[in-house]
Amino acid sequence: MLEAEALAQVGAMLRKLRRQRGMTVEALAAAAGLSAGLISQVERGIGNPSFTSLLKLSATLGVPLGTFLSDPDSPADHRVVRKHERKRLELADDGLVYELLTPDLQRDLQVLHTRMPPGFDGAGQPFRHPGEECQHVLSGQLEMFIGDDRYELSEGDSITYDSDLPHWYRNPGTGWTEFIGAVTPPSF
Repeated sequence: MLEAEALAQVGAMLRKLRRQRGMTVEALAAAAGLSAGLISQVERGIGNPSFTSLLKLSATLGVPLGTFLSDPDSPADHRVVRKHERKRLELADDGLVYELLTPDLQRDLQVLHTRMPPGFDGAGQPFRHPGEECQHVLSGQLEMFIGDDRYELSEGDSITYDSDLPHWYRNPGTGWTEFIGAVTPPSF
């Protein structure tokens, strides 16, 4: 999916969710601690929100972050996801790129392909949600922090953990890290 299409998709979903809740742009901005201008730009598909902004919006709207990967007009009735049809979320400020490998977020399993730039550090926004996760490193280096424990992973390594524990990741390397993560139930 091209970046412009992805931004339009994120904007359309944000607008749909905001309207479903009967909120104005200003009310959503105030509740999320963001500017109304940013929300307006995102809804029009001309703003590229940061990871932190999307986290604030998903928390305020009461939806998983991955909801923004859903096409609000597309039926979720297919099984095969072609490489060029993956739902993609690219966070320009953070450099993260998420691609949904499962057809949608309406199933019991969610699988994401993540590309993480060198130096990315998610310590400021740990995740915590019911379920279990498994991350498998395709290339690069990945530091996983789960509760009070730290794990160093390299190409070919995998880790499985209880996602009820606070968890986050970091790329300590000088190159990009790519990994695939499976989550059940879906929470992204």
